[in-house]
Amino acid sequence: MHENLATPIVFEPILKRILWGGRRLNSILGKKIGPETDYAESWELADHAQGCSVVTWPAQLAGLTLKELVRDSPRELLGDEFAAGGSHQFPLLIKFLDAQQVLSLQVHPDDELARKLVDDNGKNEAWYVLAAEPGSRIYAGLVPGTTREAFAEAMSEGKVAPLVHSFEPRPGDFIHIPAGTVHAIGAGVLLAEIQQMSDATFRVDDWGRVGPDGKPRKLHPEEALSATDFGRGPVGPVHAVLIELETDAVHENLVETRYFAVDRWRTERPIDLGDPEGRRFTILVVVGGRGEIAGGEAREKLEIRHGMTVLLPAAAKSVSVSPAGGTQLEVLACTVPSKRA
Repeated sequence: MHENLATPIVFEPILKRILWGGRRLNSILGKKIGPETDYAESWELADHAQGCSVVTWPAQLAGLTLKELVRDSPRELLGDEFAAGGSHQFPLLIKFLDAQQVLSLQVHPDDELARKLVDDNGKNEAWYVLAAEPGSRIYAGLVPGTTREAFAEAMSEGKVAPLVHSFEPRPGDFIHIPAGTVHAIGAGVLLAEIQQMSDATFRVDDWGRVGPDGKPRKLHPEEALSATDFGRGPVGPVHAVLIELETDAVHENLVETRYFAVDRWRTERPIDLGDPEGRRFTILVVVGGRGEIAGGEAREKLEIRHGMTVLLPAAAKSVSVSPAGGTQLEVLACTVPSKRA
């Protein structure tokens, strides 16, 4: 068991360069990047074959991986209920995405199909829009009446885009993308993503472009047809459920599924986050402002700012989150709902 798990934990971002990326991971979110112009993703919290997060704070845990923390201290990190399930993998992946070009149209499988086809978890996800250039689009869900047969024909002809619903996003929009939803992030959108710990993706269409090798990127038509939920129509931003409204703090629930729950806090005063009973972890994604966190027995303070992600282990229990003097702090609080809730 690792000591000092009753404290907030910060990890080194894992940067991914993909042809549709840009430089806003640095210019807006403060990530340290090189001179290239295709920085597409920052994996903030990951326990996957394609990337595993390494601790940078606190110093006593620096250099340990998230996988090692889950393996060696499951109860302290995840909480009693989730540790009892016997999983050796952290359940959520948090990332930021900068789309300077439109992403491919794609669909993610559910758990059963993902295990069968790609030996991975299914991928349910949600997006929180941080910035969107005028005229940018989010593609999510199918136009009403779209059948499997019509979709298959459109894929074979490279004309699937007209069958996908789209809308112009605004900063602060939250979009839930269940497995089986055809979707794409349009050019000009910067967002935070909360998802199952998975990289299972089937590419439906890539807008006719080619990869770095000059050849079209691979499509997955048969797998995409198997994964697509043709009963799901257009998808738009969710309507937040107000939980608490005060003059200096607003607390809303954005989504709650069996895979993850996300609440949004906009506050000008200190708030307590985490699980006081120590049943489950909480992930804080800072999407506006700056402040500090204090948790654990030592109550050591950690400065936080827009673009940071902090893991609150179950053992941390109550953690104080405070805006910097006189400013508003906006954070997403993400976890996996308790089965006993």
